[in-house]
Amino acid sequence: MSTLNTVVTLEDVITELSYVYDPEIGLDIVSLGLVYEVAIEEDTVKVWMTLTTPECPVGPMIEADVRRVLLALPLVKNVEVDFVWDPPWDWTMLSPEAKETLGIVE
Repeated sequence: MSTLNTVVTLEDVITELSYVYDPEIGLDIVSLGLVYEVAIEEDTVKVWMTLTTPECPVGPMIEADVRRVLLALPLVKNVEVDFVWDPPWDWTMLSPEAKETLGIVE
């Protein structure tokens, strides 16, 4: 007998978001530090995130990818993406692995 997942967890959401890449930098949005907050309420996932710049030309593509991966999760029917600019993104928000990949030394 198998059990069905009846809850979407924060870990599920972060895992899926790690499959969304910024094509200009070539790293995922979680490692880049672009995801600021996630809320899960019943069948809705809300993501507060930023981009590397407000003028980012691939912003609409990244937003569409966020929606696509999260709507693929069982039980998720709605995804809300809110872009926020405070605090502004900078290189210090990169994960240690992303800094290593990009050759950033602190």
